[in-house]
Amino acid sequence: MPASLARLSVPAAARRSLNRCNLPTEAVASFAFQLAPCAISLDGVLPLHQPLFDRLDMLDSAPERASVFRTYMNAHFMLDDAPALGLSENVRLDRSRMDYLRLLRGWLFDSESREGAILKAWVESRFGLLTRYHRGALGAEDSAARSGFDQEVAAGLYSTAGLEAQVDLLYGWTQYELARRFHGRTHLQLYRGYSGPKALREMHTLDDGRRVVELNNLSSFSASAERADEFGDRVFSCATPMPKILAFSGLMPGLLQGENEYLVIGGVAAITIEY
Repeated sequence: MPASLARLSVPAAARRSLNRCNLPTEAVASFAFQLAPCAISLDGVLPLHQPLFDRLDMLDSAPERASVFRTYMNAHFMLDDAPALGLSENVRLDRSRMDYLRLLRGWLFDSESREGAILKAWVESRFGLLTRYHRGALGAEDSAARSGFDQEVAAGLYSTAGLEAQVDLLYGWTQYELARRFHGRTHLQLYRGYSGPKALREMHTLDDGRRVVELNNLSSFSASAERADEFGDRVFSCATPMPKILAFSGLMPGLLQGENEYLVIGGVAAITIEY
């Protein structure tokens, strides 16, 4: 494979020069990362929460680890104590209920929702990958669509309990769980349904027939081709690097169960059109 192809990344207009992880945005978004992924760490997350992961190391049961994680999240971010955060439940819009679980449930119901916008904006901030699509193409940073997206995100984050920091820790825990459950593996084979050729941003076709595409900065995939088929006319598969998984089915009881779903961070990837 030519080195120039391995270095292929998203266009400059689709990424920011700064992010909050240990790799440059261009590297995170590159085809080379899919071919040979490495661990991604978000700035300051693991040092701050090391006691949590030390405790998780002592537990062999995934459900027990999930329980410890939720208890830790509630305590650290005071999610069960709205008054301590200066929030009130006796208001028209109860901001105390907007937490990481609400974001995931909102995404599961509709990835184009406000919760979906917040998660996509989180990817922008932490990994530097700009949202290319949310209810429609967003276009340039000064476009009306982009301005509306930014306003929706700002309204969603207003007066929440460190919502982006909650997602930071969710990502860290997801990576921890993936490493324990799929020890020694670097990729998971996942599937996504789509409709029409315009749904794919094709960049190149490989000699083996796989297509190199640019994925939106956050997308839903499924571990099941049959489930993915319910969300489009066609289905493609992708060898997904585990560091690009934000959350997944079975992470917590009752979470993302319906479609055997995985939330996948975008960039350049080779895919196979299954049917």
